[in-house]
Amino acid sequence: MKILVYSVLLLGLSMSSCSSDEKNTTLNQTPIQVTVNQSGNNSEGAYASASGKLVAKNSVNVSTRMMGYITGMKAEVGQNVRAGQLLVSINSTDIQAKGGQANAQISQAQASYNIAKKDYDRFSNLFKNQSASQKELDDMRARYEMAQAGLQAAQAMKSEVNSQYRYTNITAPISGVITEKYAEQGDMASPGMPLLTIESPSALQAQVLVSEQNITLIKQGMPVKITLKSNNEEVAGTVGEISRSSANTGGQYMVKVNVSNSANLLSGMFVNVQFPFKNTGKTNQDFQEGVMIPKSALVEKGQLTGVYTISSNNTAILRWVKTGKSFGDQVEILSGLNAKEPYIVSAQGKLFNGAKVTK
Repeated sequence: MKILVYSVLLLGLSMSSCSSDEKNTTLNQTPIQVTVNQSGNNSEGAYASASGKLVAKNSVNVSTRMMGYITGMKAEVGQNVRAGQLLVSINSTDIQAKGGQANAQISQAQASYNIAKKDYDRFSNLFKNQSASQKELDDMRARYEMAQAGLQAAQAMKSEVNSQYRYTNITAPISGVITEKYAEQGDMASPGMPLLTIESPSALQAQVLVSEQNITLIKQGMPVKITLKSNNEEVAGTVGEISRSSANTGGQYMVKVNVSNSANLLSGMFVNVQFPFKNTGKTNQDFQEGVMIPKSALVEKGQLTGVYTISSNNTAILRWVKTGKSFGDQVEILSGLNAKEPYIVSAQGKLFNGAKVTK
């Protein structure tokens, strides 16, 4: 019985000693030097974000009004073209036949007009000399005017044929790059069928859809941040066009943002656009308070993501957060961190829950 009591006493002393050693370790820990984002600096005010893609501001589909076989296709995808450059030729046999008919009709109408004009001039002189009656002069005038109208009709038909000729030799309406090709040489072209798409890469726009809660806060000319999803590169932009109807866009509103520098960008790239709003300090449910922190401040543990905050006792506390979209080297925090709450950006040592820290 005495041996059992002694064992219990020894075990208690041992646990007390271990607990005392852990407390001493925590108490004797050297504070870790950390860099803290001060309260209020982690929020850039309120914002809304939307996803979309880059499109060419100047983009045209090239088509024809003629039906016929494509006899020449001098265009390839990726080719740079200039305005007025010949791209597509279409078989013009039918138009040539109509042109011949129009020329024959003009010759016939011209001959009738010449004879009628001479007869009218002659009868006008006879009428002045009282050698022809008023009825004879009126008949010659009517014949002359009919011949004149016939000549004008034949000339109009020739002009129509000439205008149709333009659709057999299709030229580039703008300077740019061919991005799509819908037909090949030998294919049958039909009126209105697109043959090519030409885009001007010098001017790109980001087209995004914005919810009805945020559309009223977006103004034309507003500066925005555009982030490429592929590499998180950030470029500047300004709001160019704002749609005021969502009838054809599924209840969301189309906003077009002009890209400031699109030299190294390509049409079709996916982007995130961040619209900043002035924070008036009033609670507004139409937008959310923007909490953006550097990606370097995040802590990954398995499938969980957290960030270290600082307690009132100057110790590190790991806070689990939910992240949203990325904007360059910044990431959106959807929940778990308030906009005015300080957090640790970097530390000169290994952080853990309860670790002493100093700013």
